[in-house]
Amino acid sequence: MRNHSTSLLLAGTAVLALFASPAIAAPTATQTAVAQAGDERAAAPGTDTTDRGEGVGEIIVTAQRRSENIQRVPVSVAVVDGDALRTFQAAGDDVLALAGRVPGLYAETTTGRIFPRFYIRGLGNVDFYLGASQPVSIIQDDVVLEHVVLKSNPVYDVAQVEVLRGPQGSLFGRNTTAGIIKFDTIRPSQTYSSRINASYGTYNTVALDMGVGGPIVTDKIAFRASALLQHRDNWVDNTFTGVGADGTRGGADTMGGFDERDARLQLLFTPSETLSVNVSGHVRDYKGTSTIFHRGALQRGSSNIGREPRDRVSADEANNTPQAYKTYGGSVNAALDLGPATLTSITAYETTRGYSRGDTDGGAAVNFGGVGFGQSEGRIADLDQWTQEVRLASNGDTDFKWQVGGFYFDNRDITEFYQRSFFLLPGVTGRNPNNWVRLHDANTSWAVFGQASYRIGDRLTLTGGARYTEDRKRTTLIKPVLNAAGTSDEFARLNPTAPKDVRLVGKEPSWDVSALYEIDPTTSIYARIARGFRGPTIQGRSAVFNTPFSTANSETIVSYEVGVKTRPTSTLRFNAAGYTYRVDNIQLNGNDANGNGVLFNADHANAYGVEADVSWRPIRNLAFSLGGSAIHTEIRDPRVFAQVCAFGGAVTCTVQDPTRIALIFGAPAVLAQIDGNPLPNAPRWQIDAAVRYDIPLTENGNLFVASDLNMQGYTNFVLYKTREFYADGNLELGLKAGYTTADGRYELALFARNITDEKNLKGVIENYNAAVFNEPRIVGVSFAGRFQ
Repeated sequence: MRNHSTSLLLAGTAVLALFASPAIAAPTATQTAVAQAGDERAAAPGTDTTDRGEGVGEIIVTAQRRSENIQRVPVSVAVVDGDALRTFQAAGDDVLALAGRVPGLYAETTTGRIFPRFYIRGLGNVDFYLGASQPVSIIQDDVVLEHVVLKSNPVYDVAQVEVLRGPQGSLFGRNTTAGIIKFDTIRPSQTYSSRINASYGTYNTVALDMGVGGPIVTDKIAFRASALLQHRDNWVDNTFTGVGADGTRGGADTMGGFDERDARLQLLFTPSETLSVNVSGHVRDYKGTSTIFHRGALQRGSSNIGREPRDRVSADEANNTPQAYKTYGGSVNAALDLGPATLTSITAYETTRGYSRGDTDGGAAVNFGGVGFGQSEGRIADLDQWTQEVRLASNGDTDFKWQVGGFYFDNRDITEFYQRSFFLLPGVTGRNPNNWVRLHDANTSWAVFGQASYRIGDRLTLTGGARYTEDRKRTTLIKPVLNAAGTSDEFARLNPTAPKDVRLVGKEPSWDVSALYEIDPTTSIYARIARGFRGPTIQGRSAVFNTPFSTANSETIVSYEVGVKTRPTSTLRFNAAGYTYRVDNIQLNGNDANGNGVLFNADHANAYGVEADVSWRPIRNLAFSLGGSAIHTEIRDPRVFAQVCAFGGAVTCTVQDPTRIALIFGAPAVLAQIDGNPLPNAPRWQIDAAVRYDIPLTENGNLFVASDLNMQGYTNFVLYKTREFYADGNLELGLKAGYTTADGRYELALFARNITDEKNLKGVIENYNAAVFNEPRIVGVSFAGRFQ
């Protein structure tokens, strides 16, 4: 063990190959399946049974809460293996690196690395409130991460990522109307193994992802220790030359950097052949920069951002936009084999604290006395999440399979929000403590569920599942905005009838039915109908603007899907799916004149789309993958209007929808009718592709070159249509070339992410025509090693 550990530490600069062992044809970056009939209790999740000579192989997933061959699962599943994910993250990227790597999946943020927002098949949530719910659920090692900050928990020492598209309510619960992203890390085993990926690049970017594990007591106790370190120097200049109201000063290289330090320890106890208990604990320590907004980057009448420099901004508030979080968590996953069935219990706890501070107007203002007024800050003073799941599932490859279970969720947090006081408390400058609000959020949920499948003959499998959920939410205003003297409750004065304690309850069934037919051993088709729901939501941050809470009731979805999967040869795989869905009472989020998020329900939204991917290995040392998706979404409700871009009483963008004037909180505002508009952040089309070629050099090693790209079609960022707030044709390219040993255990390479330094528009702040950009080009060197 000591010799192995020494070797691991000596491997200190590292990054693993783009796709598995280079002496073989590499697996594709994204391996997608539209599942087939039958079942195999094949290897563990994350196992790729690729023919190490030439084939595209088989993949094992847990999309139905049991290990199965992906070809025999009646769900649309995409898989990104751990090696491919680490390649995408070689430049220090976080989980947003998945955006554009899976057909139908999109991700973005306007609150930095602590607040990713995910979208599957066009469904997501643009809300930046710390208490916002999302229709895409994140699951790490079988633990649901519900709060948006917990969703940002870094993924490292990963075996594989599974993306399940479409409603997954039967087995995974509420808030999965769009789908789930499931991260499975490498688990402890009785075989010693270790791996390391490390890279160094532009802006002093460092990434280290490593894991080591093996037996402690033979056949009884095993361990896995994993760690992640990411760093980037500040690289964005703050050109502000004065002294801000809160003491902010500009300077060279003041923003854009980050430090991420994470560790996880797992202990697997197997006291008998029928009982296993995996105990896991992890810690996160993150410091970095919140999202940087470039004020006025979008000129009225155009979405062209070419003239705006990525590495400069003039921010007069928020002390160069820092953010920091510390997170701790643990879980106990126990499984008892009872013979005909296995009883599983998963108990988990997560806690986090931290803050994020931003200059959300994107720079120095010219109105309101010549100072900015967009500074905001959100803090989690305390957050505790408990989850408990108990599941009983049948064993064996029988014609009839079943599982039943129960789930309990409890999340309680205290959040604090601050907004620059100038326009709320005239005459008050600096960071006035009276402008802080404090909220207590509580969310509890319980559910019971079951699923059964039956194989009829050799070709047809029918599957059905159902779940009943009760979801309760409560938000209480503990401390409101006070007047300048700190003696008067401004919220109560301005809203004498508005409640400070709001409670919502959602009680809904979820279900799915599917039929899967194997035409022949190489081709299967399936059809699936599924219903899911997203629980009710409360927007409490509005209290910082002295406006009442906004709420949204539960939304429900019914989705219809058909698909085909074919593997005509061992070197070619092609999958395609078509779907349509309707979301009733859909939850939407707009902004008022202060930039505050406002929740509401629209009558419904419709969508239809297609997804497809192909993996091909025409010759032994060459591998291709190509994936794509296209979608059409529509909001349908002629009664619903959204407040448009405005600053100082003037509209700042070119609105293309019908508008009207209305009084909002006593002031005139321009509203746009959004009936017929697309859902925000729903790309009309996406393409991802990868290629790798290995060149045998000697008996001891190969040279290789690999490239990947992703492209994105028209994407509207807000609820209403404009000539400014959209992206069309975003493109990013990656490149990697290097040397690998013949056994694939070691690799040294040069890499580049966003090699053409594309400056893509990823988000906007409407009131200030402010832009959010993608990550810059990072060029570096990487090393990867596996040790046994």
